Amino acid sequence: MTTTTILEHVAAFHIHALPDEVLTRARAGGPDASGRQPVHLMAKGGEPVRCCLRDAQPGEPLLLFNHEPALPAPSPYRERGAVFVHAESCAREVSRTTYPTDWRGRAQVLRAYDAKGRIHPASNVHDGSDPEAAIEAVLAEPGVVEVHSRNVVYGCWMFTVTR
Repeated sequence: MTTTTILEHVAAFHIHALPDEVLTRARAGGPDASGRQPVHLMAKGGEPVRCCLRDAQPGEPLLLFNHEPALPAPSPYRERGAVFVHAESCAREVSRTTYPTDWRGRAQVLRAYDAKGRIHPASNVHDGSDPEAAIEAVLAEPGVVEVHSRNVVYGCWMFTVTR
């Protein structure tokens, strides 16, 4: 009798969703990265929710606000963009080592940064078919310390990845 063992892919990276302090401020109505109040809306369905890294279901109460993700160091490459979050506290069990299930198969920009917060030439677009391998390849490039996954069409931040 032959026994076959299937090994799951073990990622060599950590995924970081929206920080708790950003969520707390937005849900309390505090100003966003542009000094504006979050916009309340009902999900149409499919909005990428950055608090729990999944797509929203139709009718879920959401907030839309401007977020400026941190970089490894102060840099002119720091950007702001719109993000969706659940308006109320949610089941925020975000896997730190598994790519978000709802976002598999979705092409994303992998914007790599060096220790000075500058965009690294390893930045690229992956097609969504094997996101873990794409992320690991970018992080393996010399000088890359952090990667931001970004929406291809809108350019907004989805999550941050570190080793």
